[in-house]
Amino acid sequence: MTIERSNPDGLHATPGYHHVTRVQADTMIYLAGQCPLTATGELAEGGLAAQTDQVIENILTALTAAGATPGDVVRTVIYVNSTDRGELAAVWTQLNESSLAPAFKSASTLLGVAQLGFTGQLVEIDVTAAL
Repeated sequence: MTIERSNPDGLHATPGYHHVTRVQADTMIYLAGQCPLTATGELAEGGLAAQTDQVIENILTALTAAGATPGDVVRTVIYVNSTDRGELAAVWTQLNESSLAPAFKSASTLLGVAQLGFTGQLVEIDVTAAL
């Protein structure tokens, strides 16, 4: 498998992700949107940072189960139940300082949204990986 990441001339500078991720792979892995639910199905308590930690843990568990690592991730979409740019930036920083950080070097989208699937849910992340 090969992953080529680039930022073509003519596009704005990015805070760590790449505009283009080109992948040649035998196997694609698509994770369902990972929510801040514990293994027992309870919503993680403690606010946005705690929920983001739970989502990170869930993604790492799912990637490991699929035989993948954060470095194999080729696309992420991050949904945050907020329109506050400071909260969005805090999630981005937390993700990029976590053990999942290599996943966010590929094509990545960060969105502030009005609502997510579970009452009280503040964050969800979609992940695509390639092997």
